Order: sequence, then C-alpha cells, then structure tokens
Amino acid sequence: MTTKEAYQYFLLRAQEIALSNNRTPVNWEETFISFPSKLNPRTIVHNWLVSGICPKAVAKGFRCIYSNQGIWYLDHLDVPWQPVYQADPLEGITDATQQKLILGGEVCMWGETADPSDIQQTIWPRAAAAAERLWSRKEATSENINNTALPRLHYFRCLLNVRGVQAAPVTNYYARRPPTGPGSCYEQ
Repeated sequence: MTTKEAYQYFLLRAQEIALSNNRTPVNWEETFISFPSKLNPRTIVHNWLVSGICPKAVAKGFRCIYSNQGIWYLDHLDVPWQPVYQADPLEGITDATQQKLILGGEVCMWGETADPSDIQQTIWPRAAAAAERLWSRKEATSENINNTALPRLHYFRCLLNVRGVQAAPVTNYYARRPPTGPGSCYEQ
C-alpha cells in the first residue's frame, strides 16, 4: 500500500466504524479533496485549510463546517477583529438548499503561540467577533461594522475584564506578540 492508499483505507474504515455505531463522521477537507466520491454522504466536511471548500462540498450534498484557518485560527496573531467579523461561512453559496448544509463555523486556538499567561487575550475578543457573525442575521452584520459591531465588542471586552477574563483590547492590530521561542516565558 502506498501512503496515500493507507491514508484513504484508514479514514474510510474509521468512517465505517463511526457509521456502524450511529455516529456522524466529521472529516477535515483533505478527505473531500482527495477522495470525495468514496465518502459516505452522511460525512461532514470540515473546511479549515483552503477557502472555497464549503461551496464545493455542499454542491455535492455534504454538510460543511466553516473554519477558515487564515482568519478563524486565533493563534494567527496578526489577524485583527474586522476580518474575523467579516468572514462569511456562506460565501459563494447562493442556493438556499445548499446554504442549509452549512452547519456553522468554528474558531480554533492551537497552543504553539500561547501559554497560560496569554491564552485569554489571544482568544478574546476575536472569538466574540466570530460568534456574533455566526449568531446574527447577515443583514445585521453587513452594515458599517466600526459603527455597529465595534461598540458591542468594546462593551463585551470590558464585561469580560470585569468578570476576570483577561481579554485584549479590541482594536489591537495584533492579538498580541508571539513568544520569541523556548524560554520566552522569561521575556514576556
């Protein structure tokens, strides 16, 4: 077996096991890119790496979770709140039936750029920007966001701080600076 064949065998076998136990498999988009015709139609595609996968997945009848790593990965410290807020899980999907196949979105936080001293300010308030986008009607989030959303995010950040959550200022361009490397806890 080649590496590619072993990868496909493993994932399809895991999919069978999940389905036989009345579970729904959620696969990262690589499986959809590599062998979409072999995936069970109940599989949920998790679009995390390449933009534009959700429109392709829902066009083939798959449900999809949007999690664009260029914007909604909170460990990418150089993404300010505005692109997080403006990211649209339904981008490129105009058919109402296909839009219903988008289950929602997910912001992600990986540990390479955080430790216990700075994780909260890395996550907040950018995660709140994505949450408002996901929980609001499109019409409510498409106005001038500096006049509408920014005051709400400022208020929410203050509310978090009052409750002991060390949320970063909303208008920081960078979530914060990354650690300089091993032993950086001495320098932060």
